[in-house]
Amino acid sequence: MKTVVVTDGKYRASIAAVRTLGRAGYRVVVTQTRGDAALEPPVFASRYAAEARWLETSACGEDYAEMLLALLAEYNRPVLFCMGAATQNLVAARREAFSKVCDFLIAPASVLEALNDKEAVHRRCVELGIPVPAQYEGEPESYPVVIKPHCGEKLGLKASARYAVAGSKEEYEAELTGMRRYDPAPIVQEKISGDGAGASLLLDGEGRLVGAICHRRIREYPIAGGPSTCCESFFDEGIIDRAYRLLSSFGFVGLAMVEFKGECVLEVNPRVWGSFPMTECAESPIACRYVRAAAGEVLTYTPRDYRTGVRMRFLLNDTAAMLSCLRHGKIGKFLSGVADVFRAREALSASDDPAPLRRYLRQYLLRR
Repeated sequence: MKTVVVTDGKYRASIAAVRTLGRAGYRVVVTQTRGDAALEPPVFASRYAAEARWLETSACGEDYAEMLLALLAEYNRPVLFCMGAATQNLVAARREAFSKVCDFLIAPASVLEALNDKEAVHRRCVELGIPVPAQYEGEPESYPVVIKPHCGEKLGLKASARYAVAGSKEEYEAELTGMRRYDPAPIVQEKISGDGAGASLLLDGEGRLVGAICHRRIREYPIAGGPSTCCESFFDEGIIDRAYRLLSSFGFVGLAMVEFKGECVLEVNPRVWGSFPMTECAESPIACRYVRAAAGEVLTYTPRDYRTGVRMRFLLNDTAAMLSCLRHGKIGKFLSGVADVFRAREALSASDDPAPLRRYLRQYLLRR
């Protein structure tokens, strides 16, 4: 039985990865650094976690690499499935050492850095003829605009703080001044209207497309533009093709999500993305295909190999989004949210594995 080591169990997305891989027959070991989690992660309670391992350090600790390498060496060449960006960046920086004890699909550090740079992604899209929002040097020609740093995650910013929206010259000047605390020359782009969508892809070690799943945003929080709280699976060959051409042009391998609004590419998340639990809800094989491709198996891409029209919500975050819609007079979106209480799947819920959701809700209430 092949062993898969899933890192950074504190992230909600790890629950979907552990369940999917465990159901597929893999022996799943999930880890968490003690310095980055005050409480035991909900995923540790999953029936599909064969082992739950604490590492007595933090993801930024100097000894993290050696501790993780030692853990991986305990198993017979496992596949490493990194959930957190810090762990992924560590492996990318020390890929030679990690490749001696495990298999993984992670792009070189230089590729990850380029894809995390919104300016570099924008330039590459222009070169490839992929639509992107208009970008302004100096004062914008029209409003509203979005102001964002080149790499908000690298700066340690929460998702909601990685951009600001300005609807007038006065707001632009104020938001620009605020964003310059993090980036002296932030990016200024036109704000594209409409709902967002994501094309999440898996590229094997040779850069071939071997898996994909699309989702569209239904609600987000904050509602002015934040992480997705409710989304729906769908299939769009066009955005998959554009996402693949973009990722391939950088020499990317592994898992990534390309974010769209309309036809335009907004940014790339070259790692496991926040709405990853949709892969479990829509019965996508992308997590299992990651393990198989990382272990060296040559796979053939199968389009639309997941259920479309599946709606998924994060209970607590989506409730906040619904209430915010109500406060801002967006009655239609609020009523849609009420309907989703009955028709959407809870992202962390599973009838055959209820313990992680119970622990997640209990810990949330304790924190409050």
